Amino acid sequence: MAPILKLDDHDEEKEIEFELSWLLSLSTEQRFDLMFKKSRELVGLLEANGHRRSPEIIKRT
Repeated sequence: MAPILKLDDHDEEKEIEFELSWLLSLSTEQRFDLMFKKSRELVGLLEANGHRRSPEIIKRT
């Protein structure tokens, strides 16, 4: 489970520092898995909201 950052006031620098330290704690394989998972999640959200892939152009011979 990922750690949770609790701040009394909004501090963007601490948020970025926290996020980077968490990402650095992951292995390279874990970071790629996370990246691919988020990419699939974005594609799903786009398709769910009516933004499908553009039709492919088929070359006629």
